[in-house]
Amino acid sequence: MKVRVSVSLKPGVLDPQGRAVHHALEGLGFAGVENVRVGRLIELDVADDTSDEALDDMCRKLLANMVIENFRIEKLPETVGAA
Repeated sequence: MKVRVSVSLKPGVLDPQGRAVHHALEGLGFAGVENVRVGRLIELDVADDTSDEALDDMCRKLLANMVIENFRIEKLPETVGAA
């Protein structure tokens, strides 16, 4: 099973990388960008019988820093004819 975990900073947590991207976009002439938040995307291939509780535990113990980050788990649909 393919699983996608999106990790993002909690609201109110400073995002220096987001500010740097915002500044760079302005420097390149892109107007209208009001805010940028940078996160990360983690894709996992796990056994089909991996429980939701195990996935949640992986995120809480390793993949996300629960003090400053939130996470969202998405199970991806199987692609037909995938080898």
